[in-house]
Amino acid sequence: MTPPHGTLAQPAPSPFLQADDRTSARWIGHQATRALILEVETWPKPGLVSHIDSGAHQDMDAALLRLSAHTLEPFFVALAEAGAADAGMDRLRLIGQEAEGAMRRATGGVNTHRGAIFGLGLLAAAAGLAMACAWRQPLGRLIATRWGGEITAKPQESDSHGGVVARRYRVGGAREEAAAGMPSVYDVARPALADGRRLAAGDEEAARVQACMALIAAVDDSNLLYRGGIGGLEFARGEASRFLRDGGVGRRQWRWDAKSVHEAFVARNLSPGGCADLLAMALFTEALET
Repeated sequence: MTPPHGTLAQPAPSPFLQADDRTSARWIGHQATRALILEVETWPKPGLVSHIDSGAHQDMDAALLRLSAHTLEPFFVALAEAGAADAGMDRLRLIGQEAEGAMRRATGGVNTHRGAIFGLGLLAAAAGLAMACAWRQPLGRLIATRWGGEITAKPQESDSHGGVVARRYRVGGAREEAAAGMPSVYDVARPALADGRRLAAGDEEAARVQACMALIAAVDDSNLLYRGGIGGLEFARGEASRFLRDGGVGRRQWRWDAKSVHEAFVARNLSPGGCADLLAMALFTEALET
């Protein structure tokens, strides 16, 4: 398939998808965009943009993130179709580059979802391949099996935040996460979503906050390291860990505590953007694997 071209200046609403569309590339793309929108519609997430405020970001808000998410939907569809055709990483990267270009045109150059294009895009491709070959195991494992070697064989982009952080702090990043089968998605975020639903039954936003805090407490987020160094990462981990130790979203006043953590991140200009991407990826895998 030829990847979509041109500027998508306005988000086009996704058509209603019937139950028999659950195995289509179009449905996969819709679920990827839905996961990004759910991440935006979650508050309080420490330092991150939400429908309530812009967190530690001066250049974006919820409306811009929604626009970006809808702009990316046809590219997620293209990635699912490429995955179904068993495409290699060179083909997936080309579609990802097209997606980033469309995103930047739609947002006036703001990097709203570059990390999500990579991680969520790989999961969309894996979902397409799984659809074609009747794969029944986690999508992360399929990424590691089919594309893991190709992902790590290509040198890290030296000018990206992830590349700068990897060289400076000797930590892994999104590429290593993907090549390993997305352990932060399956071993941290997904269990935390389940914990959140148990602690705050019927409150899906609470479950997403619980998962976001669990990710911040566990992940070497390159965005935190880039903005705040080791001290910023340690502060972020400590605050998220304390929130979880104190009962997480199982307390009556949990939102006030989470809001306090959020404000502390904003005051230090900290934003765990990698954890936001991982949260969206966890929501996407839930939709496709359950």
